[in-house]
Amino acid sequence: MRLAALAFLTALPSATMADLTVSFRDGAPKDRFTLSYDGTCALDRLDVQIDLGTAPAGLIFDTTSAGAGVEVFQPLEWVSGTARASQVTDGDTVLSLSLDEVTPGANWTFTADIDDTTSARQITVDGSEMAGAMLRADGQAAVFDASGAATVKLQNCMS
Repeated sequence: MRLAALAFLTALPSATMADLTVSFRDGAPKDRFTLSYDGTCALDRLDVQIDLGTAPAGLIFDTTSAGAGVEVFQPLEWVSGTARASQVTDGDTVLSLSLDEVTPGANWTFTADIDDTTSARQITVDGSEMAGAMLRADGQAAVFDASGAATVKLQNCMS
């Protein structure tokens, strides 16, 4: 009986952890976000939210020449990989992404212009200004650190 119970338990799929890391790099004229999936299983879809509004630097997306942004502006543009993205207008602080067919080792990169609204040099945002922004995915959340990166531990990966 114990052997049968042990065999049953070992045959059940086990939840494994997977990481989604988002890193931010300041650039001119475009800032760059890279999403990296470090997991052992594929996911049909992963919904991700990047919330700049929680950063003390008052970060915003600067997407047009008219609006809350300063000087140089850049719309959101995919460099590698693709995802469905929420509409981002000038001055927005939240971007929602839906990643389809997430496979182990997958990466996505997009560019946009991020401005801060609290310093004298609003058009330059470095990793330390990204500190405090939030990354949300799979019901989990992580805070961007001073290097401009955040990692969420995903729990919906079954192996």
